Amino acid sequence: MRADLIADCGRCSGLCCVALPFARSADFPVDKDGGEPCAHLRPDVSCGVHERLRPLGYAGCTVFECAGAGQKVTQHTFGGNTWHEQPALREEVFRVFPVVRALHELLRFLEQARALRPSAEVDAAMTDTQRLSDAGPAELLELDVDAHRARVNAVLLRVSEQVRGRGALDHRGADLVGVRWAQADLRAASLRGARLVAADLRAARLELADLTGADLRAADLSGADLAGALFVGQAQLDAAQGDAATTLPADLHRPAHGASDVAPGPGGARAGPAPPPPLSARSGGVRPGAQPQPSSCRRCSAIPKWWAISCTTVIATSSTTSASSEQCASSAPRNTVIVSGSTPP
Repeated sequence: MRADLIADCGRCSGLCCVALPFARSADFPVDKDGGEPCAHLRPDVSCGVHERLRPLGYAGCTVFECAGAGQKVTQHTFGGNTWHEQPALREEVFRVFPVVRALHELLRFLEQARALRPSAEVDAAMTDTQRLSDAGPAELLELDVDAHRARVNAVLLRVSEQVRGRGALDHRGADLVGVRWAQADLRAASLRGARLVAADLRAARLELADLTGADLRAADLSGADLAGALFVGQAQLDAAQGDAATTLPADLHRPAHGASDVAPGPGGARAGPAPPPPLSARSGGVRPGAQPQPSSCRRCSAIPKWWAISCTTVIATSSTTSASSEQCASSAPRNTVIVSGSTPP
């Protein structure tokens, strides 16, 4: 992955600790408004409790990934001028940050798409998105992020379908909270935007499965094979459980926390739609058609961690999920500028 699409907190100005809001939930112990500095932010804009975030209840912070937008906005967009040194820039910086983050997230997906299926269409989308991310504050604030995301998503979806082929399982946008799919064969399945919170995916086969924006908080991936999964992000893995037997994509790393560090959702796992048969019961490569989606159930936290992570990933990049970015914004407990970028991918 390109270095400029990976967070470099040392070159940022603590933007994620100030610009973004969060709500008291399983991911955060308190409420915080967008634009309000976190109580643990030091004068030098470093985190005062970075080594103790999970024990203190800030699991949401440990899985947040700005995709390099923090240092881009600080060093490039505003030329090293920071919100805390020049208070007059605060509002503009905080509005630009989620826009650049959304563009960088799309660049990450496009990088993967080009590696999977190079094409002039993917190259053109990358060039356009890169140009926009390099723009100045005025152009960034005028950008219709939803419209641009929709154009890029159409490209990503075509790549996904070309790579996965036809006839695969389709669970785009499905509520699969707590589903029991241990040893399931989910190869080439579409799980774009699916809610897999606390799902049992132990030893599941996920090669070529499209996980764009899938919510994997507290999902058990012990022994699962994600080596060839499509559009997986580090933040998704950081939010899940796993073990030494979990196989990861080559460009991602194993989270430092273990399975015991992630609390399960209320009520434990539940039965979902009839799962794909275990690998031991499969007689070949024939895949069943799309299966019914389960009804919704109580979530593990009052507000998805992905609200602070990305509307790009969970909703907009999921293509056929029913939620829109406006609905995503309305689900937040307070008005905030982050609607232009985050919860779904």
